[in-house]
Amino acid sequence: MPKPKPVLLDVDGVEVKLSNPDKIYFPELGEHGGRKADLVDYYRSVALAGPLLGAIGGRPTFLQRFPDGVDGEQIYQKHLPKHHPDHVQSTRIVFPSKRTGDAFCPRIPADVVWAANLGTVTFHTWPTMAPDNDHPDQLRIDLDPPDGKGFDDVRRVALDLVRPLLDDLGMTGYVKTSGSRGVHVFVPIRPEWDFIATRRAVIAFGRELERRDPAAVTLSWWKEERGDRIFIDYNQNARDRSMASPYSVRKSARARVSAPVTWEELVDVDPDDLTVATVPALVERRGDPWSGIDEHHSGLERLLEMVERDEANGLGDMVYPPNYPKMPGEPPRVQPSKKVAEHWDEAGNRVE
Repeated sequence: MPKPKPVLLDVDGVEVKLSNPDKIYFPELGEHGGRKADLVDYYRSVALAGPLLGAIGGRPTFLQRFPDGVDGEQIYQKHLPKHHPDHVQSTRIVFPSKRTGDAFCPRIPADVVWAANLGTVTFHTWPTMAPDNDHPDQLRIDLDPPDGKGFDDVRRVALDLVRPLLDDLGMTGYVKTSGSRGVHVFVPIRPEWDFIATRRAVIAFGRELERRDPAAVTLSWWKEERGDRIFIDYNQNARDRSMASPYSVRKSARARVSAPVTWEELVDVDPDDLTVATVPALVERRGDPWSGIDEHHSGLERLLEMVERDEANGLGDMVYPPNYPKMPGEPPRVQPSKKVAEHWDEAGNRVE
């Protein structure tokens, strides 16, 4: 059977090819909303309407690709593909290893549609704006539920703990569903601090949440210590860690979207209702809840004061992800049940 010819799309005056439009990407939906063409149409819609580029435009962006659909092989692409159209640009990033790379940096709707045609289901962005990719302009608070906990549990933590603490700090948080059981809160900040400072700021924020409700929230990196508490994944703020962008589709049977909502909508929203089939109409009806995010940048001064207070009380840095180089002041990177005290010195270095 001959391979179908690509469809040529006009995306705001730029021609973009759509190949294999009838390939099924979301098997549960099948031909009724689960085709590659449906995914591309969704991204074309939210890119042309504005909110998606408001979230990812100018940011280093990694591509989570499923060229054969969400049940097929995943390609997590950090570097811009070598072969790309002239309208697609990149931005230089530095990895924790000090190596550099050139990441996809979308600017116009055609860039998004081009990436979607590669099988990109989810766009994962850095919390920086090119070309300054060393100073984040967002704190990212990732509320991650354990097995046995659901969206309602995470919702309560977001509404009853995260939002009041942000109010106490004079900071503005923008909330979205994760596309699964979690909730993400992005906090715009002035890009005046490096990744070490912003990560420590989120650690201080998480520790204060723990103090306010230790039965509901944990900052422990080690699963064996979390129990059934909601985990605040502070390492999402480390260099080279990216998060699903607002309006990104997730790997899910229903093609759920990581969708921005207002704090008022969060009270009773159902993540299953936020899909590629419903989100464009929602945006058209009520606009983009994150449209004012660039008007509310805060400073980190109060959070960094909390960092100093915690350190004075013996609470220093916390462990980094396993693929990171050993960081200054980091405690031993070993789970507590396997730690033998005599094998580690006071600086957290292994003693052979």
